[in-house]
Amino acid sequence: MTDKIRVVTTNKQKKVKIPTGMRMLVRRCCNAVLKLEQFEGSAEISVTFVDNEEIHKLNLQYRNIDSATDVLSFPLGENGKYDVDPTTGAKMLGDVVISMEKAVDQAELYGHSLQREVGYLTAHSVLHLLGYDHETGLDRVHMREKEELVMEQLGLPASSSYVIDDN
Repeated sequence: MTDKIRVVTTNKQKKVKIPTGMRMLVRRCCNAVLKLEQFEGSAEISVTFVDNEEIHKLNLQYRNIDSATDVLSFPLGENGKYDVDPTTGAKMLGDVVISMEKAVDQAELYGHSLQREVGYLTAHSVLHLLGYDHETGLDRVHMREKEELVMEQLGLPASSSYVIDDN
């Protein structure tokens, strides 16, 4: 029996049109990370799309960093212990907040699709919700390997970022 993964996506910005299939991609990404990490039990993750102004406010409020960033993670668990939604029994992993403006800029900068960028940011953030950190070199390498593995599983490998578009 497969455990239920509930991903609640909310769009709180009007600067970037959310492409068709983006919410499904985010759900697939969350599922792929949890499967990779052999997460047991049902889980709930909240993913919110915001603009640069909103993520700037959150970054300042919660991290004391006075600038916009691409993604923020707000884990609800600690050391593998999570609050449980009393109505569903699902472990509440936390919130992911993605700046769609930053995602568009970074997709352009790295020369890949917006889908790849949002997928990557989602995978990165869900790993944070599961307790991963990238403050030290080795942790950063492990995290990057896992992110790329998930991207490959979803058909969004890094090699696509090196395609030269002649248009």
